Amino acid sequence: MKLLITTLALVTLSGCSVLPDISLFRGNTNKDVTVSETQNGIINIQGIENTLVAQETQEQGIDDFGAIVKPTVYSSANGAYKSRPLAKNIGDYVRNMAQDLVSNMEYVTERTPVAVTHFSLIDSDLKETNLLGYQIAESFAHEFHKFRMPVVEFKATQFIRVTDSGDFVLSRDFLDLTSATPIQYVLTGTMTKHQGGYIVNAKMLGMESSVIVASSQMFIPFYVVDALIPSESSKATQIIDGVRLIKGE
Repeated sequence: MKLLITTLALVTLSGCSVLPDISLFRGNTNKDVTVSETQNGIINIQGIENTLVAQETQEQGIDDFGAIVKPTVYSSANGAYKSRPLAKNIGDYVRNMAQDLVSNMEYVTERTPVAVTHFSLIDSDLKETNLLGYQIAESFAHEFHKFRMPVVEFKATQFIRVTDSGDFVLSRDFLDLTSATPIQYVLTGTMTKHQGGYIVNAKMLGMESSVIVASSQMFIPFYVVDALIPSESSKATQIIDGVRLIKGE
């Protein structure tokens, strides 16, 4: 509904007359705004409400549905991370991949122990990964446990290490780990950088036969990957295109 604003052309204030600046509205190119001046000095401005609302909407960053689209600032150890709130994260994509794996899985049952390794970059020597490869493995271990599959945490030690930094039971030092781990199948995979994101390939392998008994593929957009923030303590050997790479031994 258009608003009709009627403004008196002559207002007496302390002996002075104040006239509205009609040129401000005459120069408006908005087709929804109509400016007219009557003989009595009365200015009619129609449609100015729509113009003001549109300007306010543009300044506040509100979309056509009334939602605020201004970037939200998230505090992190590395500084402020600016982005729109994400509707999905890595776990949502891994959940779909896990369902796909289970649907075409062979030989793996609720009694066959499985392990999950980090996903490697496909164009490397398969001994390089990044923060995405770490998180994909953690998410798969979570999803498989929800399917009641016996997931073996082979990085678990037989003791609790108490340090000034905290108490830990997991380790990446192979001297702390046991070699007698009952693993029959292992989930592994690769990541391919693609325009707009990563192509993630997952496959379940038999430890003895090396036969693929299940596979899945998913595309993860870059804005979901970039939402992962590396900690300051992570040991990186190389940073390429803003992605932190971790070199294996």
